[in-house]
Amino acid sequence: MKSGKNKLLPILLALAVMLSMLMLTACSGVGESIAGNTALSQTSQLVSTGDTLSAVSLAASSDTGAIADDAFSNRDLSGEYDADEATAIDLNSYNGSDVVISEAGTFVLTGTLENGSVVIDASSEDKIQLVLNGACISSDSYAAIYVKQADKVFITLAEGTENTLSNGGSFVQKDDNTVDGVIFSKDDLTINGTGTLTIVSPAGHGVVCKDELVITGGTIKITAGSHAIQAKDSIAVAGGNITLRAGKDGMHAENDEDDTLGTIYVTGGSFSINVGDDGIHAGSLLRIDGGAFDITAAEGLEATYVQINDGDITISASDDGINAAKKSTAYTPTVEINGGSLDISMGQGDTDGIDANGSLIITGGTIAVTGNSAFDCDGSVTWTGGTVTVNGQQQTEITNQMMGGPGGMGGQPGSGGMGGFGGGRRR
Repeated sequence: MKSGKNKLLPILLALAVMLSMLMLTACSGVGESIAGNTALSQTSQLVSTGDTLSAVSLAASSDTGAIADDAFSNRDLSGEYDADEATAIDLNSYNGSDVVISEAGTFVLTGTLENGSVVIDASSEDKIQLVLNGACISSDSYAAIYVKQADKVFITLAEGTENTLSNGGSFVQKDDNTVDGVIFSKDDLTINGTGTLTIVSPAGHGVVCKDELVITGGTIKITAGSHAIQAKDSIAVAGGNITLRAGKDGMHAENDEDDTLGTIYVTGGSFSINVGDDGIHAGSLLRIDGGAFDITAAEGLEATYVQINDGDITISASDDGINAAKKSTAYTPTVEINGGSLDISMGQGDTDGIDANGSLIITGGTIAVTGNSAFDCDGSVTWTGGTVTVNGQQQTEITNQMMGGPGGMGGQPGSGGMGGFGGGRRR
């Protein structure tokens, strides 16, 4: 993978303009200011659907198929709640202060909270559901929603509603945690429902989860100076209409303490991603089983192991379209394509459509690459099915192209041939 920073200046400049415009549309303060924190101790009935289930850890294993089993609980998928049993919170009543939730329950948030946060500081065994029902929360110098402690938090976007969360341009720390996202969660977090959520984060990330993050629905629009979505252990997406604009990565999962974690699994949803670095970046495993993707980035997809089983993926990249690079001890760098439709357009220069710092496996799907170098593979090439087109020409072999060096023996359908060593610098 090569450096493409000079090609990213137009994207970063456009992002800066977009952030400035979006900040003008943030919540305007209403309601009487209340000093100090307000604790909400009412306990409401939890959503009963699948209450005992939880999303499985997407830890890397020798069997990549294992992550798909029970990746989403019934409660993750449903987005249901009982309004009659929920606690209603009128955010207008807490303007200028923090709303603190300290017990399990379902809480329906409406109105505007200007220069304040919703803070969840409950037991490590408590499940909490926040229903955003026409909520607008802005914090000048902190997270709009901060999950300090809980077992798991569900942010549900109520049907037919528009919700906005924003940060004013800086993060001033209040405790031992380094809060740097508009939504910041120390524990498991799920975003579901059918409403709309707009997140604006000029100074940091859009959504940060220090555990497992699940998204199963809603229309989500994030504009961030850093990563749009960041998780430590895993990101799993089953649905939603997701638009990401960011100075760094669109979705980023990485665990510095355990490199077998940091996985991303997508089985559905629609994605429009325009970012300055990687469209989707997983430290360990990136698996795509479905969804529609329109990605403009320096690199479209990056992980140690990239597995594509289905989906409609369009990538416009200034560096590598797909890059498998060693970041995890759990896997050998590999790009594996078993199905779906993949259309990669590369910028000029030392760029690769698919760059595998290890093995390349193609068993199915439709792959079209436009650019100088379609494939750059350091290890074996196995091609047993699927259609491959390079610059409009259907291929009968996978030629390992490189800049100015000797080529290897190309893999052909059914041959499992070995690729040569590709040119270009690696990250």
